[in-house]
Formats: sequence, C-alpha cells, structure tokens
Amino acid sequence: MCFQSITHLWRDPAHGRLAAVDTRVAVALDVADGARAGALAAELAAEVGVFKIGLELFTREGPGVVRAIAATGARIFLDLKYHDIPNTVERAVAAAAALPGVAYLTVHAAGGSAMLAAAVRARDACGPQAPALLGVTVLTSLDESDLQATGVPATPRAQTLRLARLALDAGLDGLVCSADEVAALRAAFGPGPLLVVPGIRPEGSAPGDQKRTATPATALRDGASLLVVGRPITGVAVPRDAARALLRSLP
Repeated sequence: MCFQSITHLWRDPAHGRLAAVDTRVAVALDVADGARAGALAAELAAEVGVFKIGLELFTREGPGVVRAIAATGARIFLDLKYHDIPNTVERAVAAAAALPGVAYLTVHAAGGSAMLAAAVRARDACGPQAPALLGVTVLTSLDESDLQATGVPATPRAQTLRLARLALDAGLDGLVCSADEVAALRAAFGPGPLLVVPGIRPEGSAPGDQKRTATPATALRDGASLLVVGRPITGVAVPRDAARALLRSLP
C-alpha cells in the first residue's frame, strides 16, 4: 500500500513552510465533539501525521469531522471496526473509503471470511488511493478470562494469530493487535503486513482501560508499523509538548 512511509510533508498554514512529520504515531481523537477534535488536530498537525477518528466522534459529528481533520493535511485512521453481514460491510467500506484523507480503515477479523472478502472487494474497487484495510484481532481491553467468557477457549495471543491468518488470507493490508502480540505476528507473517498497535503508554502513564500495553519504543522494536496514542497526549495540559516528548523517545 502507499501509506507506509515514516514521514510526510506538512505545510504550515501560517508561513507556508513544508516540514516532515512522523507518521508512525496516530493520535486518537477520542473526544466528545468536533470542536475539541479540530483544536487538537490543529495543535498537533506539525508533530504527527495521522489522526484516529473512532466511534464516539464519528457518531456525534458524522463524515464532516473526517473532512475537517483531513483539511489539516494529515492522514485519517477511521477506526469504526465494521462487523456485520458481508453486503453491509462491503457498502460501508466503500462509503468510508470515499471520504477525503482516509488512509486506514478497520473491520473486525472475527466477522469471518465472507465478510472480510466483501471488505476487500470494496477496497479494491477504490483503485490505487484505497485506504489500507486493517483487521482488528483481539481488543486490548480483553484478557484470557474475557475471551473465555465469550466462549473462546484460547489465550489472546493464540486467538490473535488465528484471526490474523484469516484476515491476511482474505487480502487485508494489516492488523490491529496489542503490543503483547506484535512480535509474534511479525515473526509469523514477515515484513509485509501493517501492524497497528493501540494501548501505547509512555513510561509512567496510567494504563486506563487497557490490559495489554507497551511503551512506544518497545512496540516499534517488536515490529509495529503504527502506534495509536490517545490520553497520554490528548488528556494533558499541553498536548503538543506530550507529543514532542513521545516522538523524542522513538528509536
């Protein structure tokens, strides 16, 4: 896919300068409204090159928030985790891929082979500018006891590897996994797939509702392609300073 470079050029709207920004980090705009999301994107656009828009923000603001954040020049990680019958997912992927700036799009790998194949058909119909299609494996908020409670008699790592193979065999571009599984996935599937890792916490950060976390440097060394960071950046007094500190910690 065309979205795997480490940097892209960002144009400072005030001065017209071009500067390289890091695209190994996606800042999760998990905030309640578009105004706050827009303010964060404007503050951080000169530091990071990807912003994640998830269920809360998209449900509240709709496609307009994607257009607004894309206007900063950043790539959009549209994290809606589609999981439905194949026809519905195929149409939803087509609609999401048509939005400006969408570089990454998620579906649940647990949706099964037919659903994943439908998502791939929609992606392929978008041509060379299609977003990278990512299969969500096991949520970072789940541990082995949570899986067992849903009838899955496997460890998170075993289930992640099983769903990863299903997604990649269907033609997806990459996976969303926890930091606990990224090294095993990289070893199993090689350098090709994008591996997107949420639950990233800099040293000293609280885990929040994440059960399987890692520091940014550890996740990158283990083979992550894209790190997703939310509250350690967006939940502090000066998000720009937190982003800069995190970027300085990367290998």
